[in-house]
Amino acid sequence: MKSDRLLSILLLLQTRGRVPAHELADRLEVSVRTVYRDVEALSAAGVPVYAERGRHGGIELLAGFRTDVTGLTADESRALFILAAQGVHAALGLDAALGSALRKVMAALPAPHRPAAEVTSRRILVDATRWKGGPQQAVDLAALQDAVFADRRLRLRYRHSGEREPRTYTVDPYGLVAKAGVWYLVADRRTKPQLFRADRVRSATVLTDAVRRRAGVELADAWEVLRRQVEERPGGIDVTVRVRRDRLDMFLRLNAGELAGLPEDDGTGEWVTARLSYGDIREARALLSFSDRVEVLSPPEVRAELAVAAASVTGLYQRVVRADS
Repeated sequence: MKSDRLLSILLLLQTRGRVPAHELADRLEVSVRTVYRDVEALSAAGVPVYAERGRHGGIELLAGFRTDVTGLTADESRALFILAAQGVHAALGLDAALGSALRKVMAALPAPHRPAAEVTSRRILVDATRWKGGPQQAVDLAALQDAVFADRRLRLRYRHSGEREPRTYTVDPYGLVAKAGVWYLVADRRTKPQLFRADRVRSATVLTDAVRRRAGVELADAWEVLRRQVEERPGGIDVTVRVRRDRLDMFLRLNAGELAGLPEDDGTGEWVTARLSYGDIREARALLSFSDRVEVLSPPEVRAELAVAAASVTGLYQRVVRADS
């Protein structure tokens, strides 16, 4: 768009000083003639810009002219250049737009702030994905974005975890949320907030009907309700375990979401006692991955559940060993 191009020219000249017309044309991917027309448009709008022809000529702003289109402080400038991993923007089709926006912001920053902002962009990186998260299914956010930005209802074919066949829902979207590298659609279904993992959406159709959101409810409000439902599940089962100190760090990392309070020293110096909370007794089977470095102390039904699971695994491999021998 011409207005976007005019702003780019203004910011480039403000940053670089005199710039040859052919260089501006290359940067903006237009003809030199178009650049000169844009310069005339800037001049007509009151910007003191002029062109000098010849071997050492170029386009330049009048000495001393400056426009600060940002009004940003030094800290605000640095904050803008600490951005999430590029994968987030790529999923939304905004990688190129992000790069262009950052170049414009950099050019518009007051000169004293530019070095700090540039160093920040090279020294700080935010990667929202988890370690060893495993391969993720490709996510097509196009239809979801269309519905969100056009304020239209969505018809989803959605496969829930543990189910083979997808279900069909008509929902009213509030927006998209990226959490720990996973995209979610936040939407109302029958006036109740619901969370849909984008990688489980088998198909999405944008309907012609206008979205029907609850009055006064924004994306952040709906997300907060759903987040609490996930993190503060009612009921469940409380488990007390003891953990050998040589596995404590790993135990804490892998069970951070289930921990209920800080671990306590049991007085022996070798073991630490911890309390966990699970939504279902079968989830406690994950503790078997620590072998004899983690022992369940209570309740008895969890100890029995792990004993059954361990016996099943033992029986499996005993049969395998006999078959191989």
